[in-house]
Amino acid sequence: QVQLVESGGGLVQAGGSLRLSCAASGLRSYAMGWFRQAPGKERDFVAAISWSGGTTYYADSVKGRFTISRDNAKNTVYLQMNSLKPEDTAVYYCAAGGILSTGDLTYDYWGQGTQVTVSS
Repeated sequence: QVQLVESGGGLVQAGGSLRLSCAASGLRSYAMGWFRQAPGKERDFVAAISWSGGTTYYADSVKGRFTISRDNAKNTVYLQMNSLKPEDTAVYYCAAGGILSTGDLTYDYWGQGTQVTVSS
């Protein structure tokens, strides 16, 4: 049984940092992605990483501020978020898929989400 569990969300002031974690179980050799959804908006791609960690993709809006990484020994993917802005406020979801992609439809498994709120 595949399970993805996010943690690390919370309330932070603009300019601050948070690190999200996604603990995965029941799967191997999957690409991992982070997506986010703000109230009343569509779910957007944030970042993705290949199984080996050698290839990463980022949305333009987070390049230079967010870093995705993974520790396969711990079956965990991380999203380090620095210089946070109020527009980063959203529910953040991690996802696992067989193909490294920026499209949410290519991901097979999803976590329950964790709320990130950035105050101005």
